[in-house]
Amino acid sequence: MHVDHIGLSVGDLDAQRDWYQRAFGFGTAGAFDVPGAGLRGVFLLGPDGISIELLERRGSTHRAPASTPPDELLAQGWGHLCLRVADIDETFAGLVAAGARVVAEPGPSPEPGVRFAYLTDPEGNFIELLDRKGPVTA
Repeated sequence: MHVDHIGLSVGDLDAQRDWYQRAFGFGTAGAFDVPGAGLRGVFLLGPDGISIELLERRGSTHRAPASTPPDELLAQGWGHLCLRVADIDETFAGLVAAGARVVAEPGPSPEPGVRFAYLTDPEGNFIELLDRKGPVTA
C-alpha cells in the first residue's frame, strides 16, 4: 500500500498554492473546478514524489489554529502533515523565510536519536518536520 496524496481544505486556494510551491518547491500537476459544488482544487507534486491536493470550497470554515502540538490534538481528525527531511535545520529555516509560523523549534523528539519541529502554513495548518538521521527513502 502507498499513500497517493494528502488532501487539505484551504480558504484561499491561490495563496496556499503559491506558498506551498515557494516553500517546498512543489510543481502543479493539475487544477480542477467543480462549479456545482462550489469547489476548486489543485494537485501539487513535490520533488520526492509526495502529492498534496489543495481544495477550496465556498462557505468552508477553518477551526482556530492551535498554539502547541499537544493543543492541536484537542480537535479530532487529521492533525498535521509530517515530512521526513534530510536536514531539519535547513528546511526549518527555509520554511520560516517563506512565511511559516514557528510553533516549536527543531529539537529532540521523544524517540531517541530523532529531531523534530513544528510550524504552520499561512492558514494555520500544522506541519511537522522529522529528521531520523538516516537516508530519506520512499
